[in-house]
Amino acid sequence: MMGVDHLGLFVVAGLLLNLTPGPDVLFIVTRALKSGARAGMVAALGIAAGCCVHILAAAVGVSALVAASATAFAVLKWLVAAYLVYVGLSMLLARRARESGPVVLAPDAVALRPGLGRLFLQGFWTNALNPKVALFFLAFVPQFIAPGAGDPTLAFLGLGALFNLNGLLVNFGWALLAAWLAGRLGSLRHGLAGLQRVAGALFIGFGLKLALSDAPVPSR
Repeated sequence: MMGVDHLGLFVVAGLLLNLTPGPDVLFIVTRALKSGARAGMVAALGIAAGCCVHILAAAVGVSALVAASATAFAVLKWLVAAYLVYVGLSMLLARRARESGPVVLAPDAVALRPGLGRLFLQGFWTNALNPKVALFFLAFVPQFIAPGAGDPTLAFLGLGALFNLNGLLVNFGWALLAAWLAGRLGSLRHGLAGLQRVAGALFIGFGLKLALSDAPVPSR
C-alpha cells in the first residue's frame, strides 16, 4: 500500500486489538446468544458502519478537533455514556419471552424477531457515538503512514478501511462462536437470562466509566 510503513505489523496489531473484548464485542455476543448468528452479524455490520464514521472524521480532522476541545469531547462522552447505560438497562429490564417449549437460540429464523434494522442501528450508534474510538484512530493509524507519503489522507483512509475490514471479520467470528455456543446450551433459559443481566450490568459499567473519564490533553 502506497505511503504506508510496516503494513504487516499494522494488520497483526489491528487483529489483536479487535480481538480484545469491549462494548462492541459484548453487544455482538449478547445479540448472537439471544437471537442467532444472523443477528450477531448484523450487529457487527452496524458497528463497522459506525467505525467508518470515525475513519472519515479522523481523515478530515474532526477527531483532532474533538481531541483538542474539552467541550466537544464532553458532549460526545455524555451522549455515548447515556446510550450505553440505556442499552444496559434495556437488557436488565427486558422481560423473558413466554414460550412453552424449549428455547432454540441459534437458527436464523429466530434472528428475525428482534428486527435486524434495529440491531444494525444499535450497533451503529454504540460505535459511532464513542469519542474514544475517534481518538484511537487519530492516535493509532498515523504511526503507520510513511513520513514521505504523497497523500497522507488517502493512506489514512486505506489503513482505516483495512482495520475496519479486519475488525468486521473478527466480529463475524465472535457472532458465529456465540451462536454455536447458544446451540450447545440448548434450553438453558435461566443461564442465558443470567448472561443477559451480566451483559446489561457491564454495559452500564462501560457507560459510567466513560462518563467519569477525563478529556484528552492536547499535544503542544
